[in-house]
Amino acid sequence: MANFLGEFECRLDSKARIALPAALRKQIPVEAEGRFVINRGFEQHLLLYPLNEWQRVTTEINRLNLFVKKNREFVRYFHRGATELELDSSGRLLLPRRLLDYASIHDSVILLAYAHRIECWDATLYESLLGNEPADFARLAEEIMGGLESPDRDKERFPDFHLPPAPPNSRH
Repeated sequence: MANFLGEFECRLDSKARIALPAALRKQIPVEAEGRFVINRGFEQHLLLYPLNEWQRVTTEINRLNLFVKKNREFVRYFHRGATELELDSSGRLLLPRRLLDYASIHDSVILLAYAHRIECWDATLYESLLGNEPADFARLAEEIMGGLESPDRDKERFPDFHLPPAPPNSRH
């Protein structure tokens, strides 16, 4: 599984292509063979998946019961606009105009690479979104990440700490 990292600014050329920065191209898994799938994100941006990651994600989605209406609706919306792309010999991707219009991308593109995906944002929308950082980001981090404690992690942090055995039930 890919584990992308980085934030990159790119420009669309006159043919609606972006050149992936070299630092990002180095992170693309060889299994993807320079192929991607792009589709709409949940917010007003685009999601770019290496082909092998797209296949992994869609394998999970294909487990949904399509006899359930909300599952069919989700699958349709998730796949809406999905388009396979391939890096050209210059390391560029040709982005579909319809998807660019959806994301209001006209010139400058911010690529936010994390986990197994690359988000593609209009630079102005991206700055607006992240400009609204929560007043207490530390509190938000605690709410989201604070519940991730596990017994195994506690054993690593406190290897010599053991709870005493529970007393046997005694009746008088």
